[in-house]
Amino acid sequence: MNPVEVIQGDSPIILGLPHTGTWLPDEIRARLNPRGQVLADTDWHIERLYDGLLPGATTVRATFHRYVIDANRGPDDASLYPGQNTTGLVPLTDFDGEAIWVTEPTAEEISERKARFHAPYHAALAAEIERVLAKHGVAILYDCHSIRSHIPFLFEDTLPDFNIGTNSGRSCAPAIEAAVQEVAAATGRTHVLNGRFKGGWTTRHYGQPDAGVHAIQMELAQSTHLSTETPPFAYDEAKAEALRVPLKKILTNLAALAAELKA
Repeated sequence: MNPVEVIQGDSPIILGLPHTGTWLPDEIRARLNPRGQVLADTDWHIERLYDGLLPGATTVRATFHRYVIDANRGPDDASLYPGQNTTGLVPLTDFDGEAIWVTEPTAEEISERKARFHAPYHAALAAEIERVLAKHGVAILYDCHSIRSHIPFLFEDTLPDFNIGTNSGRSCAPAIEAAVQEVAAATGRTHVLNGRFKGGWTTRHYGQPDAGVHAIQMELAQSTHLSTETPPFAYDEAKAEALRVPLKKILTNLAALAAELKA
């Protein structure tokens, strides 16, 4: 199994999909306990939700599950949210704080997973950013995510529908932040900018507005497009079609804005 799938497009927009993969090597799956084998922390159906919304968009998708290694964490495993509950480069618990392994990965195994999975994903993503930047003079990385709307271990109360992360404004031009916020607000749905999720390592690492690379993360509450946030995590066609309308507008607006942001 190739750890990363790339579909090249001619748009200035790149869609990052680090958490939609469900593949695990047999030897890794066998070491997950029954709770871990549910793969509950997948960004369920996000690749389907965004499919075809922006013709010409490049997509870079990790095929492996985040329990193998998390493609949206830094290779040094530094916490993205110091002082708050979170999961690491190779998660030892799920989002509820419950153990997922029968036998936890060793340091040597984690190092091997970095080389086998994490590095190829980011090599592919960096290559596409470089290619798009060279073609357009600007690249906008839109990192696609979703998460259950109620996870007491990670956050209080219910998560807003749209959670926009720009590393507190450092990962993209203000115009990009404003364009996404404007569409989210117009839907009448709940939304927040740089709330509980300010953007993962991908957004923070690649977002270099002064160099023409802008990055923004969209974390969607899974209640917006799933029938249920528990197994079988089914895709809700009606909910999803309603959500695809503003998502399409967001991507279309970003693509139109790109020409004004050339480095």
